[in-house]
Amino acid sequence: MKVILVDDEPMMHLIMGKMLDKLPGIEVAGAFVNTKQAAAFLNENDDIGLAFVDISMPDETGMAFTAKLEQARSPVQIVFVTSHKEFALDAYDLSVTDYLVKPVSQERLARTVNRALAIRTAHGSLDASRETAVCAAPRMNVTTLGDVSIGSESLRVKWISRKCAELFAYLLLHRGKRIPRSRLVADIFGGMHLENAVNYLNTTVYQLRKSLEPLGLRENVRSENDGYALELPQEAFIDYAVFEQQVRNMQSIDAGNVEEAMQAERLYTGDLFGDKAYVWAIHETERYAELYGAFVIRIAGALIAMNDTSSALKLLSKLNERNPLDERVIRLLMEVRCATGDRKGLTALYTSYVRLLSRELGIRPSAELAGYYDELVAR
Repeated sequence: MKVILVDDEPMMHLIMGKMLDKLPGIEVAGAFVNTKQAAAFLNENDDIGLAFVDISMPDETGMAFTAKLEQARSPVQIVFVTSHKEFALDAYDLSVTDYLVKPVSQERLARTVNRALAIRTAHGSLDASRETAVCAAPRMNVTTLGDVSIGSESLRVKWISRKCAELFAYLLLHRGKRIPRSRLVADIFGGMHLENAVNYLNTTVYQLRKSLEPLGLRENVRSENDGYALELPQEAFIDYAVFEQQVRNMQSIDAGNVEEAMQAERLYTGDLFGDKAYVWAIHETERYAELYGAFVIRIAGALIAMNDTSSALKLLSKLNERNPLDERVIRLLMEVRCATGDRKGLTALYTSYVRLLSRELGIRPSAELAGYYDELVAR
């Protein structure tokens, strides 16, 4: 996907450019110090998928620039990159893909880019299906991996309260099923006086319906038999559900479907519900994290077998950042080091892992890993 940078600080062009160059499938097609230059470039190039836009710029702000693109129904996704946290709420009144606060970390940038790639793939599939559809309703995008959000191609829901977002997440995880009020009170409002918790639930249900009203989904939060259920349109794109289905469909990964597998990997832009860390979702959060880890290891194994060690290294390094203690990842990273003839890197990787285990857990690597290291060194 081709991207552009719009920032009045040239140094940010250099910093963001270097960070984006490390991400697979991304090409920086242009960098501009004002929105006028960027708009002229977009008019001449219709293959740009994503723009990183500073909010505070002379002549025209990033928000004004984005509003014009929305009005023109531009397909370019927008990510705001700014030092001003106070603009976040106003920014989300626009249909932006993400909002990054400087300084931007490599991991956070990767999550944003993966989300944009996933949305782009989803919209492409939607456009294809619309060609044969008699009447297509606005498509809903539901994001749960790394965040909690719902929106259409032209509108993103703005949650009225944190509990409102949490109730949506809870009902979404059990979509189509009636959840008793008593269970919602216990799981979401536990620790409060019962009467206060019940009143709080009633208020939050109202807030949730109000939040979903702009998407025409107010009545999709149904009351039935002293409980609530969430119904979403059948064509709604729910990232965690699509990710799991795609992983399940790929029982084996080889040269024939490895590109498809890598596209599915990009859907996982963060753990379930991001940094919200809902207590009632811990089991599912861990399950999806393990599903993702095992999937990446399978992809990396296929890439190594294809001698594409560069792509394998990028995936494994990302997984290693998530869980530096995972021995499966270290084993594959060692294999990549060996395959590329990086004896020094192999030794440094293994030594670092030994020290990490000793410092964090007070243990040594398994006998299998130690033996594998000796075998690779002997090669």
